[in-house]
Amino acid sequence: MKHRRVVIVGLVGFIAIAALGAALFRSILFPPGDSRSGTMQDMPGMDRPRDESGSPKASEAMPDMEGMQQQAENAKATESGMVVVPQERLQTIGVRYEPVTVRPLEKVVRTVGRVTPDERRLAKVTIKFHGWIERLFVSATGDHVKKGQELFTIYSPDLVATQEEYLLALQGRRQLGESEFPEVARSSHELLKATRHRLHLWDITDDHIRDLERTKQVTKTLPIHSPITGTVIRKEVLQGTHVEPGEELYTIADLSHIWVLADIYEYELPFVKVGQQAAVTLSYDPGTVFTGRVGFIYPTLDPKTRTAKVRFELDNPDDKLKPDMYANVELRVDVGARLAIPQEAIIESGHKQIVFLHHGGGRLEPRLIKTGVRTGEWTEVLEGLKEGDHIVTSANFLIDSESRLKSAVDSMGGMGMK
Repeated sequence: MKHRRVVIVGLVGFIAIAALGAALFRSILFPPGDSRSGTMQDMPGMDRPRDESGSPKASEAMPDMEGMQQQAENAKATESGMVVVPQERLQTIGVRYEPVTVRPLEKVVRTVGRVTPDERRLAKVTIKFHGWIERLFVSATGDHVKKGQELFTIYSPDLVATQEEYLLALQGRRQLGESEFPEVARSSHELLKATRHRLHLWDITDDHIRDLERTKQVTKTLPIHSPITGTVIRKEVLQGTHVEPGEELYTIADLSHIWVLADIYEYELPFVKVGQQAAVTLSYDPGTVFTGRVGFIYPTLDPKTRTAKVRFELDNPDDKLKPDMYANVELRVDVGARLAIPQEAIIESGHKQIVFLHHGGGRLEPRLIKTGVRTGEWTEVLEGLKEGDHIVTSANFLIDSESRLKSAVDSMGGMGMK
């Protein structure tokens, strides 16, 4: 019991000493009569500037009204759907602004085409009777020929027999053409006419027929001539071979004017019109530019590639463009003056296009827009903006990410997760 009493007396004494020390410490910090002794603002290290009478200055005593006003505006902007980002943050992420303006737009359509001969300047050499090639004057693919130049000579028994019939018909007309019997004279004339017509059907020229009439000599072989001036791009004949009617012997193409067949995507077809000029270049020689024009837009679409054939026609000096070459085609289309913004200013969100309007003070408004023609760097705006609006043209994704993060945090706070 004695030991327990000693412990209680010691504890009471300790509490009394602690209370006395606390009172002494408070009297030192806050002298009696000082009205500020119960405020946090007047603790050491937190004194406010005072005037001569000892009262706080008005500028320090009143709250920061500008800051409060800015906070109110920011809160109002946030409630209206705007994104508020501090100016220092905007400068850090490199945000740039640009006014919306009306500017001339030029649509550039680029594609790759294949060089092919002009079908209107293509000729095939065939014969209409059977025979044997006696002599071959143009014997290699790639040879250049002129119109009327001899290609080969051919022997045909049918041709020899027809020549003989023609000479007999010619002799009969001379003998019987003045007959006193009209039927006989008419028959001799009709026989000569029919034989001449058969030679014409076999593509025997009038020059050969006149030579036959003049010399009265049947020729064993008949020369076949080139129908056009051009280049032999296919040859299927050899000297001494037998050929049948309709067999293709030569294909000759005039390559001074050629076609380039290119595929154009269906969404670019509205910009392509017949008669438009196009620049054609080769990948290994981009410095040489050939100027052509749109000659024809084919009426069908490839269901797999969703492209349509477009024919570009152009001159081919020195035959530099060869059939089956690949060529780059560039078509520039002036679409006129349109309300346009930079392509980088648009945030694609599914089927929606969004831009950020700058209202000053770090306030940014996301705005849905409807776009039209896209011309590389620029995009036409159909709805959602007007000329003079200031929009963000860089760091849009950073702003969008920050706004989405802020929205997520706010929604968490609304669920009691502040």
